[in-house]
Amino acid sequence: MATPELERGPVLEHGTSPTGRWLRVHRIRIAIWIAVVEGLLVLLGAVPKIPAIVLALVVVALYFWQGRHLKSDTPRQAFWIAGASQALVALVPVLAIVVGTLALIAVAFIAVIALILLFTDRG
Repeated sequence: MATPELERGPVLEHGTSPTGRWLRVHRIRIAIWIAVVEGLLVLLGAVPKIPAIVLALVVVALYFWQGRHLKSDTPRQAFWIAGASQALVALVPVLAIVVGTLALIAVAFIAVIALILLFTDRG
């Protein structure tokens, strides 16, 4: 015999909308794709780094200031997506600097090894 909970169907959160529920289910994927596209634009120089970082900070601040307190589900989910994607985009220049620095360190290390081998060669 089935339990009464199973006969009623899925439980919906109070105050949600079909669009808001769809956004909630897909918000991580949407945020990542927005960040990938915008991050590539930043890395390729189509979007300047400093304005991209400033925009990211403004959008994330707006989310924490107003977006997460919205009563309507769809705008709240849209604000979350915008905030998450912009936070990811803000990491792109930082990661580029870190990766570039590690690449320079690797090249310097290889150059030092090459110099040691050249100076110790008796030929």
